[in-house]
Amino acid sequence: MGGRLATDLVEVSQDPHCLEDGGFWAVSTTFENKFTAAKFATVVEAPFPTSSWIPLKGSWSSSLKADQYIDYVERIRSAIADGWVYQVNACRRLMHVDDGQSLRGLFSEILKNNPAPWASYFEVPGLTIASASPELFLSRSGSMVKSSPIKGTQPTDSQQFGAKDQAENVMIVDLMRNDLGKICKSGTVEVPRLLSSEQHPGLQHLVSDVEGELLDNISWSEILTALSPPGSVSGAPKSSAMQVIAANEIPRGPYCGALGWVEGKQAVLSVAIRIFWKDSHLNFGTGAGITWGSDAIAEWEETQLKARRLISIAGGDLS
Repeated sequence: MGGRLATDLVEVSQDPHCLEDGGFWAVSTTFENKFTAAKFATVVEAPFPTSSWIPLKGSWSSSLKADQYIDYVERIRSAIADGWVYQVNACRRLMHVDDGQSLRGLFSEILKNNPAPWASYFEVPGLTIASASPELFLSRSGSMVKSSPIKGTQPTDSQQFGAKDQAENVMIVDLMRNDLGKICKSGTVEVPRLLSSEQHPGLQHLVSDVEGELLDNISWSEILTALSPPGSVSGAPKSSAMQVIAANEIPRGPYCGALGWVEGKQAVLSVAIRIFWKDSHLNFGTGAGITWGSDAIAEWEETQLKARRLISIAGGDLS
């Protein structure tokens, strides 16, 4: 990520207290809060080593078909009408047969054809992720932290974001203010940027910044516990949204978790969206934020829009 290349793996830990040793750790968390950190013997400023990628053939399948996703959106709208929740990020997983290629090649293609601000590659035994994330989950410099939630997505040729996108973004900003308030000094949490339109490859996003000053002597374990999973990919209130998600989706795994690095009191962690990862299949996640004002068919189309560019890079047909 960001020109840092870490090689020569020496340790993998599932205990976030490992981050307190001050060393450089590459970090991946799942949406369900499973933590993995990797320490490497060599960390240098260098470009990612280029590898080749042969485009995939055949079709991607989806954990939710169009009609199932539309029904999911309507169930969320019913939960909102009942006062149970205000917003839920509804996701689905695209799956393709794993043809055995290393994701290093796919990440090389991502860097060339979809240069995302928080693009990163993570590989340890049992877990490989190639990310084109556009979203900052948490940056830390000493005691100062910042999160930049994205809510609102449209094609680059569209005009201003609509009222639904703006309202959704404000909801998640309030959620992030609350989350940061748990770990920051009273009165320090601020929103220096609200509802800013950013250009990304093939898309426009609506982005805000939330900043604060950490409490003295707070640990990384406390920080991650308070903030995880990211509010922009769960919903508001977070606890209610998580119950809706658990009832309607298969486990997300590394998708919608955090991905990046920690080194003492310095860190950059992205929201792990627009990622490819491997288990028994090659996977890609996509989703949309649902509010009372959502149109279910339009939300399905938003999940297609978010997936289309990166799937075209990987290869295969998006049905």
